[in-house]
Amino acid sequence: MELKYGYGLVPDLSAHGAGIDHLIKVLHVFMVVLFVGWGVFLLYCLIKYRRRPGHKASYESNKSKLPKYAEIAVVGFEVFLLVGLSFPVWSKYKRDFPADKDALVVRVIGQQFVWNIHYPGEDGKFGRTDPKLASGSNPLGIDDKDPASWDDVVSVNQFHIPVNKPIISHISAMDVIHSFGVPVLRLKQDATPGMEVPIWFQAVKTGVFDIVCSQLCGVGHSLMKGVVTVESAEDYQKWFAEQPKQFKPKAAEKAPAPAAEKKQEG
Repeated sequence: MELKYGYGLVPDLSAHGAGIDHLIKVLHVFMVVLFVGWGVFLLYCLIKYRRRPGHKASYESNKSKLPKYAEIAVVGFEVFLLVGLSFPVWSKYKRDFPADKDALVVRVIGQQFVWNIHYPGEDGKFGRTDPKLASGSNPLGIDDKDPASWDDVVSVNQFHIPVNKPIISHISAMDVIHSFGVPVLRLKQDATPGMEVPIWFQAVKTGVFDIVCSQLCGVGHSLMKGVVTVESAEDYQKWFAEQPKQFKPKAAEKAPAPAAEKKQEG
């Protein structure tokens, strides 16, 4: 799917994006009304209270109650934005997680200047990790002696997910603060060293979209880009099956030979 971004909001391909977009639009309309209203009031004051012959400046306070009513109205609308619109969207996105058994659970780890995507295998378990095991070929420090890691898959800057399936991503970082952002999925979550923050989302259309780092993270920040590929369940399974199981010991790749049958003595 080829996207045309244009000048407004980028296309929304997320199950929860409609609520976020509605909040953004309402907030912008509110700010336009405030801007125009205060601009008109400023022009009115400049003209009405301009310096001119036969008039003296008055230093008495204005007795009108209109400013107070306007302030109350603005505060009331801001409470509505917060409680009526923001809280429900935030709660659904941050708290109403699907069950792990109904979702694809992955780890997303930011590293100067790439995104590491860690998938569990068919067992649904992530292999044990240890920073002492980290190396150039194994930046996440996955323990290849742990049987749970033998079917794990790690990809760099390539995030494949099935369409119309909930995705639970545990976001973290290895070195400095990054920020995992996918504009078309309305995702943005800081990735902080020493913390693992879960988020969930669901893509409703297939295609290849941008992953960006939304937090200045060093001299290579602008190069920290990846892609998220949303595809059918069949295509995702095919892609996953083709990925090398780099943590599986060579001895475990071969099935054990069956024991030789003893010859019966005649």
